[in-house]
Amino acid sequence: MATRKLEELRSRKRKVLDAGGEKRIKAQHDAGKLTARERLDVLFDEGSFVELDVFVHHRSSNFDMAEKHAPGDGVVTGYGTIDGRLVYAYSQDFTVLGGSLGEYHANKIVKVQEMALKVGAPIVGLNDSGGARIQEGVPSLSGFGKIFKNNTISSGVIPQISVIMGPCAGGAVYSPAITDFVFMVDKTSQMFITGPQVIKAVTGEEITAEELGGAKTHNTVSGVAHFMGKDDEDTLAQVKELLSYLPANNLETAPSVPTADDINRLIPEFDDIIPENPNKAYDVIKIIEKIADDGRHFDVAPHYAKNIITTYIRLGGNTVGVVANQPSVSAGSLDINASDKAARFVRRCDAFNIPLLVLEDVPGFLPGTDQESGGIIRHGAKLLYAFCEATVPKVTMVLRKAYGGAYIAMCNKELGADLVYAWPSAEIAVMGAAGAANIVFKNDIKNAADPISMREAKIAEYEDKFNNPYEAAALGYVEDVIEPRTTRQRLISAFDMLESKRESLPDKKHGNIPL
Repeated sequence: MATRKLEELRSRKRKVLDAGGEKRIKAQHDAGKLTARERLDVLFDEGSFVELDVFVHHRSSNFDMAEKHAPGDGVVTGYGTIDGRLVYAYSQDFTVLGGSLGEYHANKIVKVQEMALKVGAPIVGLNDSGGARIQEGVPSLSGFGKIFKNNTISSGVIPQISVIMGPCAGGAVYSPAITDFVFMVDKTSQMFITGPQVIKAVTGEEITAEELGGAKTHNTVSGVAHFMGKDDEDTLAQVKELLSYLPANNLETAPSVPTADDINRLIPEFDDIIPENPNKAYDVIKIIEKIADDGRHFDVAPHYAKNIITTYIRLGGNTVGVVANQPSVSAGSLDINASDKAARFVRRCDAFNIPLLVLEDVPGFLPGTDQESGGIIRHGAKLLYAFCEATVPKVTMVLRKAYGGAYIAMCNKELGADLVYAWPSAEIAVMGAAGAANIVFKNDIKNAADPISMREAKIAEYEDKFNNPYEAAALGYVEDVIEPRTTRQRLISAFDMLESKRESLPDKKHGNIPL
């Protein structure tokens, strides 16, 4: 009797593990994609994944659904460890009913969402689905609503990571959009509200699925996705690396990673890394890499709004979020997309107790009618709001230009920076010397016998007074002007000192960020 029951159990589990069958699994592989369980094997520590709701099956009888075998109802859910740390996950199985989301498929996802929230562990969603299961109608839409609600309730409490590894269309896209990070696989994943066929029928426009919602589109143009992998394995490896920089929940700090990189290491190359010509560009990534432990950083949204860098590094083994102007792209100016990108990064860091380092070299907000009509005022305000609201340790280092409202937006003293340092190359002023001279010395230049020479002299006069960090330091807006080579040791010392910082905001339901 016992043997017979064990054989029945094993037989039933084999059917579940066979998923959609050999033919559909082959089609998945031929498309360059791993199966749902293969992806979980790559993501989790070997042998650690524990599957839940193994035998769940739909109850739909519409449109011949009663005769359709759907192992696990098209999604694999459970928990395991990644680098020894507890993580929950769900992985949609495209070989079973196209990974479509029905009532019980959704219930399985909702269950692991709620478990992850209760125990305070990250959750990773591997999305590969044809969307709502049409045969089930309203129950599938109800399932999406439950998932979205849990995404929202969990936001800022546990890290939520979405990985798009196939189609993700219609209402399904809103769960990833609410989560903290979105990964996509190049060439094999797409996201869109309405697909190419619907667009053609409604507007007459012809476009491919890849052009409309592929990984490159969402990583470079829309900003919906933050990372792009070349295949399933590469993408999942990036997910694992990201998790190493994050805490399990909002009550913890990110794990400290031992390093042999000396905390007192000097960086002599910094003494002349800033060009003499203030209008000449340089790559701020080189500065970030030399500051970071072992030269490593994990760039968030590297293909979008490249005029600002948002990346994770470690200093003395501890995770720090870096927001840096990129002078090699649009002179490092702030625009609509850069403001959005940076504001969301700041809020993520603040939610998960990750200190913030700002590397500032900003000539201003990007001028232009497109920017103004597009709402740069509202979008720029998001960045101001995010820095003001953040209570984690915040250190700002002015590398070169720090002009006008953009100087404030990049977390100056009044926005809440705990410490502000400057390199000798720093220029902290309302605007650049040429523009300022045209205003301040307008009459002197106009009435001069040689207006050109007078203008050059007045520009030099303004530069001498304001295009340096010492005026700001004399007024207490800058803690110290440091030798660039000492930057790493000064930053590590600063964050060590600020480790026990405690700051609370007034009691309120929530603020009203200018979305």
